[in-house]
Amino acid sequence: MAMRDKNKGFALLIAVIFMSVMLSFGLALGSLGYKQQVLASSSIRSQYAFYVADAALECALRADQRENAFSYRAHSEENQPNAISCGGAPATRLSYFYADRDRLVVVDRLSLDSGTRCAEVAIYKYANPQPPSNVTSYIFAQGYDVSCAVVDDPGTARYVSRGVSAQY
Repeated sequence: MAMRDKNKGFALLIAVIFMSVMLSFGLALGSLGYKQQVLASSSIRSQYAFYVADAALECALRADQRENAFSYRAHSEENQPNAISCGGAPATRLSYFYADRDRLVVVDRLSLDSGTRCAEVAIYKYANPQPPSNVTSYIFAQGYDVSCAVVDDPGTARYVSRGVSAQY
């Protein structure tokens, strides 16, 4: 009988160790799954921001090349260029506009995707080609995965932004 009493609880000890190992694996897999979900979510938001930036850049390119909207000779501080429009939605002119005899700088903001996304477009037009690549036009578009109202007053909101540029 003494030998039997010595082995009592051995199976319980093995079961507790086994359950601890299984619980550790479960927690590790749960943590990994959560991190993957966060990563996938931010990837989708990043894609939205990139697509909005690309759409805004295309709208600015069309306005510049087809409508000659940003000809630096045609505008002065008193005679600002019209704001571009994209998909029927007109842009709002941000506070920055600059024109002199050498260059024109315009910054417009577009509300895209039925107002759920925002983009800012900065257009730089030079009177003389800029070395080393003889660039006369430079356009930079910054896209956001949130509305323009959130970009204006973010508070504690988190958002993703992506930018694209073109020079010619």
